[in-house]
Amino acid sequence: MEGGGGAYGAAKAGGAFDLVRFVQQPQVVARIVSAVFALIVFSCLVGDGYTNLAEDPGLYCIFNRNEDACRYGIGIGVLAFLACIFFFMVDVYFPQISNATDRKYLVLADLGFSGLWTFLWFIGFCFLTNQWSWTRAEDVFIGADSARAAITFSFFSIFSWALLLTFAYKRYKMGVEDFAQSYTDPSPGLPTPYSSYPNISHESYQQPPFTHTAEAPEGYQPPPVY
Repeated sequence: MEGGGGAYGAAKAGGAFDLVRFVQQPQVVARIVSAVFALIVFSCLVGDGYTNLAEDPGLYCIFNRNEDACRYGIGIGVLAFLACIFFFMVDVYFPQISNATDRKYLVLADLGFSGLWTFLWFIGFCFLTNQWSWTRAEDVFIGADSARAAITFSFFSIFSWALLLTFAYKRYKMGVEDFAQSYTDPSPGLPTPYSSYPNISHESYQQPPFTHTAEAPEGYQPPPVY
């Protein structure tokens, strides 16, 4: 399906880029918000997510000394931020893509990634909340506000990525409906390659000008037989 002008919820390829209209799109706003939330989460964990203990000079994760909690939060936060930048650029160039198949793959990638990260943010929120509830008060000298901020914005990220998932699904559904409307099923009727001959009536038949039987000439007598 080439030249999919207007396919998958975008304008026809080759149109002028309108920055104001682009920023006002719901999926763009949700993507910017998701990027800000991810930036806050991994910044809080990188900056104040590790603390020193009095009996041990090493650094420990503020979430119940569980290194996996900090690594998980930082990992999904960084990847979510980078993915938001990537898909933001895709949103910018998406109307310029004339191939409907390429548009389909990009929308499917957005759909799959948004669904996966909605689930991962939910797991991250539950994980950080559980580890924070088991953290001893004497282990937290500084960084308590950053830990609470990481938990809070992990919770907010669940809904922002769920919105991105919804918008991506709507774009994919629009593309499928556009394809279904533009496709026409060939007629099942059988073609008639040969035309029938016109009916020929017997009345139009004429006697041939010559007959096979010949009459003897008048006055002819056969010779006598002796």
